Amino acid sequence: QVQLIESGGGLVQAGDSLRLSCAASGRTFSTYAMGWFRHAPGKEREFVATISRSGGSTYYADSVKGRFTISRDNAKNTVYLQMNSLKPEDTAVYYCAAARAVVTQSPLYDYWGQGTQVTVSS
Repeated sequence: QVQLIESGGGLVQAGDSLRLSCAASGRTFSTYAMGWFRHAPGKEREFVATISRSGGSTYYADSVKGRFTISRDNAKNTVYLQMNSLKPEDTAVYYCAAARAVVTQSPLYDYWGQGTQVTVSS
């Protein structure tokens, strides 16, 4: 089993940057692809980015491509989401999740963190 704990959220202004971290427990972190999702009030949960087990492959939602970067450090059991040029529409609770393959569909993720709030003011 994998436990995930996100951190790094906060209140920022439009155009600012934030880096989210997701620390995983256990020795099996490197066997999972990792993803970031977000959930804004009144909207469905949305795929943001995913990264392969080795970190060699990444995929992004069109809405964040060019602004967000997902990365991982398997030695530290941590996945990151660097968010630049933040917009008010990026406001949401951000979740990290672990899956056995590089996928974008949330039902295919096995483990989820508790989420961290990101609020971007205009």
